[in-house]
Amino acid sequence: MSTQALKEEMRQRPAGVFANYYYKYLGYREDLCAPAVKARANAVYALFSRAGAYVYRNDLIAGSIRPLWCEKSEAELRYARSIADSFGERTFWHNADHFSPDYGSVVCDGIAGMLRKIEISKAVHADDAVKSSYLAAMQKTLEGFKNLLLSYAAEAETLQGCEGYFSDRLKRIAGNCRKLAYDAPETFEEALQLVWMCHIGFLMEGRAAMALGRMDQYLFPFYERDIKRGALTRGQAVELLENVFMKIYESRAYKDGDDVVNICIGGTDLAGKCEVNELSYCILEAVKNCNVPGPNLSARVSSQTPDEFLDACLRVIGTGLGYPALMNDEVNIAALRRYGYEEADAYDYSMVGCIENFITGRQPPWSDGRFDTPRFFEYLFNEGRGIVHPSMGVNTGPVREISCMEDFLRKFREQLEYGAQEYYAFFNNENCRYSPARYPQPFLSCFCRDCIARAQDILEGGSKYPSVHGAALMGVGTVCDSLAAVEKVVFTDGAATLEELRDALAANFEGYEDLRKKLLAAPKYGNNDDFADKYAIWFVDTLFAIFSKFRTRDGGAFYIAMAANVSNIGAGKIIAATPDGRRAGEPLSDAASPTYGRDVRGATATLNSVSKPDYTKVACGTVLNQKFSPSMFEGEKRKKLSALLRVYFQKGGQEMQINATSREVLKDAMAHPENYPQLVVRVSGFSALFVTLDRDVQEDILRRTQQG
Repeated sequence: MSTQALKEEMRQRPAGVFANYYYKYLGYREDLCAPAVKARANAVYALFSRAGAYVYRNDLIAGSIRPLWCEKSEAELRYARSIADSFGERTFWHNADHFSPDYGSVVCDGIAGMLRKIEISKAVHADDAVKSSYLAAMQKTLEGFKNLLLSYAAEAETLQGCEGYFSDRLKRIAGNCRKLAYDAPETFEEALQLVWMCHIGFLMEGRAAMALGRMDQYLFPFYERDIKRGALTRGQAVELLENVFMKIYESRAYKDGDDVVNICIGGTDLAGKCEVNELSYCILEAVKNCNVPGPNLSARVSSQTPDEFLDACLRVIGTGLGYPALMNDEVNIAALRRYGYEEADAYDYSMVGCIENFITGRQPPWSDGRFDTPRFFEYLFNEGRGIVHPSMGVNTGPVREISCMEDFLRKFREQLEYGAQEYYAFFNNENCRYSPARYPQPFLSCFCRDCIARAQDILEGGSKYPSVHGAALMGVGTVCDSLAAVEKVVFTDGAATLEELRDALAANFEGYEDLRKKLLAAPKYGNNDDFADKYAIWFVDTLFAIFSKFRTRDGGAFYIAMAANVSNIGAGKIIAATPDGRRAGEPLSDAASPTYGRDVRGATATLNSVSKPDYTKVACGTVLNQKFSPSMFEGEKRKKLSALLRVYFQKGGQEMQINATSREVLKDAMAHPENYPQLVVRVSGFSALFVTLDRDVQEDILRRTQQG
């Protein structure tokens, strides 16, 4: 099978060092005094035109980051980097990546069509020197991209007759790439080749987590046409997709890190019609067959989704891969509609990065940050001072003055409000630091509506919608359990005072073991107990109201997110003991999940708890990590799991992602990693090779409650 052979072929690391900056330097030096937008276009043009091409022996779809490894001398590379670095680059917090391009338009227009649109816009804006110069920069980057396609065509032709290469494959690659340099794609293979080469272009620029969007929608017309005329079989389509998805793994093979490339399948259209199609199943199968981290598959599931499709998703998840993440279409669309997007655009959403909802090809790249909600207990109990972390909250007075739970909640909210203002200041000050005029993105802008028509940068008014930012809320389970414990132990039972609790937290419960037992015995989030679960509702409502007041630099919204990746571990290390009984330094609860080990009444109770908040207020998205025993993915049990998911989504749950690897296997992999080099597990918002994870992340996954 060519896909697995390709995987083996990629294991050979290239010589030299990764140095995309070297080729950018070649472009910058053409005119070191050029205006910023022209200089950036020169850099991208040189990057695409001079880096060269690399075709694997087992390629069906060409495009690789391998040519970016240079064997120049250390001195030459150091000098080149100094020049390139002086021009600067945007980063994640400056809207550089985590973007879902407008591939629907790209595969319809082709590069030639995009260049024609630029010519039309040039005529419209002929009297505007600034816009004309920006259009010239966009045009130059696309001309450079044409050269990249042609270099792959030439490389495939050069390799004809070389040992180990397949002549027919090289001929197809050469023909496809040469055609795509001048014309729009007509076949499924051509359309897929164009999309993948665009993705390679973004990687060459240095961007990460660039989504492939709704592949089953924008590629389906090509697939359907080829199938009907007998030019393509389903098996051939799956193999082509596998060839692309496997190359996402190139990042791991060469750079020792996985690129999280989100692919979205399923969903509904504006009329509520299910958009699952035959290509949706092909993509599922291809991801399963590749069995590597990187193609972060997300399935939009609605009440209209066929049982067959949900079952197919569970079959893939049940292999242990952890993909796809399952997204509640009705909740996500309702959440996005709050922000004034046109209905058709809200229904065409996809995901970037881990689970972040994104208006496909119509807004600037995503950014987000971590908001450690449990940290604010420290400030509430200590008159604005931190214990573990050298930070400050507001002085809400001594806790002895708090007489009831309502007053405690009010003061905790004061701390959260100040913390949100601090968070906003840090983000906004940093995000505004890189002005669009000085750090333009002409190539990226070509892939976002309506930058070409408006002749403006994606971050300077070119995109249809403004940028948005997500505040990733850490520790909902920790906060809910803490608030429930305060109410039960202090205000209901009178078993301790707030001053005693303050002293116990400061001492990390040393000498306060009896009090800690009482806190741990209080009701816990995740067991369908309203005493604790009401605080999850309060948590979402409160944080939504707080962050909704803020706006990004260009007027976009601040979303809230119930997602954390593995940041709950790092956040826990700098947060003191909390009123739920958690000791200082221990991990916080993960994303929207209950604190592991405290959800003791089974999956139904857990999902009833998690579905109680109003997730239409969480426009970014949610991560709910669940772990089911492998037997749950067999026969009738899988049908019960499917029914459980249906009810969870009907009740308002937003997302679920599932680990299906047993505790015994995980433990053995920790003890004998050499026996599990290819064990893929769902982490939190992404999957990874288990044995490559830090020990504390492995242990966090192991702690997850295994449902049976």
